[in-house]
Amino acid sequence: MAAAGRTALITGGGRNIGRACALGLAEDGFNVVINGANDRASCDAVAAEAKKLGVEALVVMGDVGKPEDCRRIAEEAIARFGAVDALLNNAALRPSKPFLETSETEWRRVIAVDLDAAVWLARACLPGMVRKGWGRMVNFAGMNAIHGHAGRVPVSVAKHGVWGLTKSLAMEFGPKGVTVNIVSPGPIAPDKAENNASTQARAEALQRVPLGRMGKPVEIAAAVRLLVSDAGGYINGQMIQVNGGGAT
Repeated sequence: MAAAGRTALITGGGRNIGRACALGLAEDGFNVVINGANDRASCDAVAAEAKKLGVEALVVMGDVGKPEDCRRIAEEAIARFGAVDALLNNAALRPSKPFLETSETEWRRVIAVDLDAAVWLARACLPGMVRKGWGRMVNFAGMNAIHGHAGRVPVSVAKHGVWGLTKSLAMEFGPKGVTVNIVSPGPIAPDKAENNASTQARAEALQRVPLGRMGKPVEIAAAVRLLVSDAGGYINGQMIQVNGGGAT
């Protein structure tokens, strides 16, 4: 396996896209570090599945909306495996609430999880990538967020910020052997049933998708697997839209 000896850290790795990415990278030979905020059982289950694929797996729980947790998550991963070679900033909040009813606390919480966490984890993981002269960072946006999404303004603001972060880090760290890209999924079918707001948002997004169906988590993971591979090493600073044709 080409990725043998390399390690990937996946935030929000216990379910849906995060789970699919973790298992896909494990198939490709990456050791995986699974992060989740509160559902330890799901993270442990993903780690157990990954180990069956012949790699090592570590679960590190923590709230990526807190800088001290981001530092600790990265430190535990690096202490175990020596470095984080591929960082997937997948964890996100997507609350639905009218803009004028969104409190300052609610706004800051979304920005912290959906944008700041990528900054904090990049600061913690990039030095090791630079030392090795090889690294991959994959951020996540979203079709609705990039279109602009009424009722989820802080999410759109955060994801546009992550897009800017992606392009800027790609420019700064590309010469050091590190690629930074962003994947923007369309409506993706979850592993399990979700609340009505999430279901309704996906149904509305589906109307923009020419393929007429929701995507699967493994279809997002397929793009991620390319981006973190040696074969994907000439892709840098790009937004890869995996949305069935629902272009911005």
